[in-house]
Amino acid sequence: MIVAIPEPFKTVVTFAHPLLMFLTLILALYAGYVGWQYRRIRSTEGEEKKALIAKRYNLLHHKLGSIFLVLMVVGAVGGMAVTYNNNGKLFFGGHLIAGLGLASLAALSTALAPLLQQGKEWARITHITVNTALIGVFAWQTLTGWQIVQRILENMFKAA
Repeated sequence: MIVAIPEPFKTVVTFAHPLLMFLTLILALYAGYVGWQYRRIRSTEGEEKKALIAKRYNLLHHKLGSIFLVLMVVGAVGGMAVTYNNNGKLFFGGHLIAGLGLASLAALSTALAPLLQQGKEWARITHITVNTALIGVFAWQTLTGWQIVQRILENMFKAA
């Protein structure tokens, strides 16, 4: 089913996904930084350790991760919905596969939270590894998304 979007809103809807995902990438990088700060607590001592604990990086990292998961899933579904609505089909390719993979990696990473809270070291290593892979795939996804945005802009200017 294709929904008729009024012309004034069509551009906004078309570019909502790229903008949301760019902001989500920035959020992911910040969440990684906060997680790294939280991890530093394990290797520090004295006043520095107290200062890191006082900043409550653990709670901030957990909240950012939850927001990231929501934005990733909404972004993936929204991107597919807009593509289908604008074109009557999805384009099977690297961008779609990477997007689905990112949503899956985000879910896997978040699912490890209870094990992380129990102090399971293998879960921490897995969480860090999954998130490192996620950032790498996300960076590549951003490049392929930028190519798609450029094609959309070219087509918009040709039609005008």
